[in-house]
Amino acid sequence: MIEDPVLLNDWHPIAKSSDVPEATLLSARLLDEDLVIWRVNGQVRAWQDLCVHRGTRLSLGRLRGDLLECAYHGWTYNTAGECVKMPAHPEQKPPAKAKVLTYRTREDYGLIWACLGEPSRDVPPFDEWSDPSYRKVCSGPFRYKASGTRAVENFLDVAHLPIVHEGILGERAHAEIQDYEVEQTEEGIIAKNVRIWQPNPDGTGVAKEVNYTYKVFRPLTMYLSKDAAEGRFSIFASVCPVSEFESVAWFWTAMNYGHEIPDEELIAAQNQITQQDIPVVESQRPERLPLDLQAELHLRSDRMAVAYRKWMRQLGLSFGTS
Repeated sequence: MIEDPVLLNDWHPIAKSSDVPEATLLSARLLDEDLVIWRVNGQVRAWQDLCVHRGTRLSLGRLRGDLLECAYHGWTYNTAGECVKMPAHPEQKPPAKAKVLTYRTREDYGLIWACLGEPSRDVPPFDEWSDPSYRKVCSGPFRYKASGTRAVENFLDVAHLPIVHEGILGERAHAEIQDYEVEQTEEGIIAKNVRIWQPNPDGTGVAKEVNYTYKVFRPLTMYLSKDAAEGRFSIFASVCPVSEFESVAWFWTAMNYGHEIPDEELIAAQNQITQQDIPVVESQRPERLPLDLQAELHLRSDRMAVAYRKWMRQLGLSFGTS
């Protein structure tokens, strides 16, 4: 188990709810821990993906009603993770220590969240989720061979938009980033009045100067929104720290306008943008995000990144940072 209480005691998305129907075993990885995910009677469970007998992955096994049977010797576990059957010794009661390590799970925003420790807070807020006037579209999973902190900082970096995403989220002729406000609150990091010219900021194909608000609720969960005459556009995104240098992200786009735009177009747009980002993020060195502000050069346009690094240092985050 890693030694980072900040992440151990937080909620992390590990799969889409739709990827885990009844009577299905799914494997995942969170903070270097292999997990088996399964659903029985509507409730999702996440266990250490390891049979306590000979260490075989339980995700290779099979579900028999509300019991999970290991593929190697048939050891069978109930929903509490307790072994209730050892086929080679049917008359013997399994010892009390024959129990799988189980973790807390919950479902919010169409995602399955897991916590490997004791949750210090609730799942981060996504206010638009419960508002029926918003259409919500999920994109991902997007896999990065990079730390989750690097993926988050890329999301917060506005100066790269006219370069990496030229023609979509910016133009070189309008690459200047105007000053904006950043503050750290009990809610996390908030940046306001982030203004940038974008050719196609929301899939409508209408070029305009947009004014964004960015928020970072947790070390690996972020949000942006913009309000305009036509309505509000927002993105809620969270990154799963698979390992120190591997992460998976999901993005929810929410709009209370543009309902004529097909979901497929919004997903394709997010796919294009993220696929442009991934090779850049994966190339960054050092691989661990430096929390020492003297380690790299910073400009006014980097205020969000600077605030993020300061906050991570205050929290004591060590996983994926230096």
